[in-house]
Amino acid sequence: MSNMKAVRLVSTRITYSESAFAELVLWRLSQPVEGSAHGFKYRLAYVVRGECVLRYDNETGKGDHRHVGGIERAYAFTTPEKLIVDFQRDIERWNHENRNS
Repeated sequence: MSNMKAVRLVSTRITYSESAFAELVLWRLSQPVEGSAHGFKYRLAYVVRGECVLRYDNETGKGDHRHVGGIERAYAFTTPEKLIVDFQRDIERWNHENRNS
């Protein structure tokens, strides 16, 4: 990414509770990063009690993927809007599945 012109589209932190927050960072690039077929670079993370429990990103060479706990799976990126919707849906699912912990 160092040789590419990037435009930051989103850079925000959303507080869900005293112990949980999400950070969303999204850039538009002049060309795709290695491993991705689109012109966006992103990192979306959900942190609970100091631990990142959910993350979507497309680091160079790995392409689009998401981490849930210790499991990494491919992610089918379509649009930035859909990315954020999917991320928020996974936060809701994670909170529902872990509400008693």
